[in-house]
Amino acid sequence: MRHSPLDGVHRALGAKMVPFGGWEMPIAYPLGTLEEHRACRQDAVVFDVSHLGTVRVEGPSAFDALQRELTNDLGKVAPGRAQYTHLLDPDDASVLDDIIVWWLPDAADGTARFDVMPNASNTDGVVGAFTADGVEVRDTTAERAVLAVQGPQARERVATFAPEAAAVGRFRVIEVDVLGHPCRVAGTGYTGEDGLELAVPVEAAEPIWQELTDAGVVPAGLGARDTLRLEAALPLHGHELGPGITPLNAGLGWVVSWDKGDFRGRAALEAQREAGVTPVLRGLRTEGRRPPRAEQDVRRDGAVVGRISSGNFSPTLGCGIALAFVDPSVAVGDELAIDVRGQDLPATCVDTPFVPKH
Repeated sequence: MRHSPLDGVHRALGAKMVPFGGWEMPIAYPLGTLEEHRACRQDAVVFDVSHLGTVRVEGPSAFDALQRELTNDLGKVAPGRAQYTHLLDPDDASVLDDIIVWWLPDAADGTARFDVMPNASNTDGVVGAFTADGVEVRDTTAERAVLAVQGPQARERVATFAPEAAAVGRFRVIEVDVLGHPCRVAGTGYTGEDGLELAVPVEAAEPIWQELTDAGVVPAGLGARDTLRLEAALPLHGHELGPGITPLNAGLGWVVSWDKGDFRGRAALEAQREAGVTPVLRGLRTEGRRPPRAEQDVRRDGAVVGRISSGNFSPTLGCGIALAFVDPSVAVGDELAIDVRGQDLPATCVDTPFVPKH
């Protein structure tokens, strides 16, 4: 089991620690998931997301390798930008991982540098994919901590001690000193709120965390991160993405650049597009506080038409919400039922995101 550079800080704060992707990480602090969630929607929180991987890909052939391996088109962006993309199984186009690529400013000698950010348990697979492509690859996960500061007041609170970092644009990437430490900062996140993510040297993790909390940023655990991403209808690998699920199934066709040439899994994805995509991802909303849960069946007129991939209570809406893979005939406005231990929980198919992005 791996531990974050901030492990001792979390334990000192009384966090409940749980296994996650091969790491032991905080799921909640004594404040509780609901209050941490509300703090993110109303003010600012900080998540330790050091369990996410960082894979440095650099050198003269790095750009071409990323174009061959990943679905999105880096040609649409440039150094100093971040891009969401997918790594597909070459045989069936299942999403092996969903990834944020930080295209760092070029090195002083002009060398292209990319930080590829996979999910925790998928880092080795991403390293393997690029190593097989013959480019220079280095797993730098152990060299840094990653702090995600999210919420409508995130930038204002960070600006009290790191104004340059706070000014990073949305989906932009900069390199800047924070409290005297060289950091990489991106205008990215996973909550539906504005914010930024700081990749900081291991030795800087505790002082920067302390500065954030001194500025009024509330520590939040992975429990709140999950309810926030669900309200924003953002996919979680292993639920909305994974074996048997392509970008088209998940409604994420926009991360596929069909006009950039060949990429891993393209032929299988084209075949699915031509044959017709089923099932498809839809949003469901229930009445009352009883939450739907993953793996529960979805019914329409008594017949099973799909299955929940993620479900929970929405602290913002005060009711249950879910993402579900269903038959393509299921449309917004349809009245459905979720099988909760043999009882029908009424649900309605709704537009997503459940809570508008800010």
